[in-house]
Parts: sequence; C-alpha cells; structure tokens
Amino acid sequence: MQTNPPNRRPRFRRSLISVPAINLRALEKSLSLPCDGMIFDLEDSVADGSKAEARDILRQFLQHADLNGREAIIRVNSRDTRWFAEDLALVEAIKPDAVLLPKAERVEDLDRLRTAAGAGPALWAMIETPKAVLAASELAKAGAALGLECLVVGLNDLRKKTRVPPGLGRQYLVPWLMQVVLAARAYGLEVIDAVSNDFRDLDGFAAECSQGRSMGFDGKMLIHPAQIEAANQYFGPSEAEIAEARAIVAAFSAPEAANLNVINLDGRMIERLHVAEAEHLLSKLSLLEPTPSSPIQKG
Repeated sequence: MQTNPPNRRPRFRRSLISVPAINLRALEKSLSLPCDGMIFDLEDSVADGSKAEARDILRQFLQHADLNGREAIIRVNSRDTRWFAEDLALVEAIKPDAVLLPKAERVEDLDRLRTAAGAGPALWAMIETPKAVLAASELAKAGAALGLECLVVGLNDLRKKTRVPPGLGRQYLVPWLMQVVLAARAYGLEVIDAVSNDFRDLDGFAAECSQGRSMGFDGKMLIHPAQIEAANQYFGPSEAEIAEARAIVAAFSAPEAANLNVINLDGRMIERLHVAEAEHLLSKLSLLEPTPSSPIQKG
C-alpha cells in the first residue's frame, strides 16, 4: 500500500484532500483528482454508528486502488475513543504512507501511536486544541525519534475551544499558526495548513492559500476538489523560484566560487546555505506534472 517507501523521497504536499472513508463514491472519485495526497478520514466525517462499516469500506478500497504514487494518509480516531484500537489494526493491515492522529496533545499520544501502528507508516499529528498549540514544540522534538513527519493544523476545533470566531484573514489565529510552523521547522518537520470550510468561495480560498504559503506552510488540507487547483498553484514553486534555484546552484558550482561562502548574484548577496534549499526544491521538480488542473504558479 505504501507509495513512499521507508527511505522517504522528497515530495510535494501542496494539496491533501480529506475523503470520508464511509463514502465509496468519494473514495473512487479521489483516484482521478490532481492532488498530491489523500487523507482517508475515519474520524469527524464518519458517524459513531458507522465506524466499523467505514473501516471495512476503506480496507476493501485500498487493497485494490491504484493511487498512482500519491500519498495515502489514514486519519484515525483519537486515542481516548473506543475506535482507536480497531483503526490501528486497519493501519497495520493496510500499511498506508502515514497515519494522522487527531487532537495530539502529549508525547505519549505519539508514543502509543507508534507502538500500535508498527514501524511502517510515518506519523502525522493534528494540532487542533489549545494544549496542542502550546505543546507543538515538545511534540515536534520528541516526535522526530518516533517517525513524526508532519504537523497538520485543525482550526475548527481550535476556534471552538478558544472562542475565536471566523474572521477576515484569520488575523487573531495567525500567532498560533506561526507557532506551529516554528515548531515544525525547528525539528525538520513539514506542516500543513488547515481546511477552509467554504469551498464555494474560491477567491477567499485563494487568499488563504497565499497567506499560508507566506507563513511557511508546505500545503493545505482540503475538503473539496474545487480547492485543488489553487492549493497546487500557491504551494507549488513559481517559475521565478525555479529559475532562481537553478541560478543559485549553477553559481556556486562555478570553479571561481569553490572557496566562497557568499557570492553576488544579479546584485543580491547569496550565501552558500541557500544552495541546500535550492537543491531540495530542484530535487522535487520531477514530481510535478503541470496540467490545466495543476499549474505551476507564474512568477
């Protein structure tokens, strides 16, 4: 089932669409979507009385589905629910690329998840409560040894618990969002921005994607196929960024730069530390197949 083996290659996570495990039609449709990955949801989108049925549907679907190299993530129910053990049994059997734990607040949550999930899948953690935001750095630091790979922000629960209403530009949520980004980057993790609930407001969604990219997020969790194009555009590299990365690598590869840590590139000071970042971006370009539904952002 794993599309990304244990020695995980670089990959884009611009667009990660949440698919209800109970909905076979949605599962089948997801196979044709131009997203970077699918989060198969056993939690919020599945009613309490349908959890077992959702697991069975997802098991049968993933045993035969061709994801065409896209990342497969299963969001399980939280560890304090009666469905957690059964969800993890499914994870162990299916072996997705990653398992996403909702409402992660303590290191022991991740430790228990790693023990139950086995050594195969990467761990992802939802940061969606006040305690989780405050513990994000601790979770990221300890999680590195447990195979934690990604933090995913969940704003619906966070808004509810903090009583912050939805507002233009998420202005009162930005400090918490940046705190999660900082925790992820401090310990080498990727970080995914929260869903936008109004999938009909594509202009508002595009603005939120632009904001998320500017804050340092790697991609966005989505709830509707209509959101994929903007997420791919804003969280993908622009043509200008690709050209700059190539120029940086070429400049530092020149013989005259062999013993230099700083060079002048088109009137800008570029340090050698920028080379690793440029090489990382270029190493992922082969994963992009620009289509009308998945454009490379114009500079």
